[in-house]
Amino acid sequence: MSTNRVEGAMDKAAGSVKQAVGKMTDNERLEAEGAAQKAKGDIQNKVGKAQDKIGDAIKR
Repeated sequence: MSTNRVEGAMDKAAGSVKQAVGKMTDNERLEAEGAAQKAKGDIQNKVGKAQDKIGDAIKR
């Protein structure tokens, strides 16, 4: 598993927490930061999946 997948999962989780706390406290900035961090994590996770597929294809 590539490090991008792990880091992406961590960013998605942290972003979800930030977004939830922002919603609960009516902090629009924190909510937006959380949404952006979740999106970053999702992209990073997709890059990691692609890296894993490429690595698997090379091993064959």
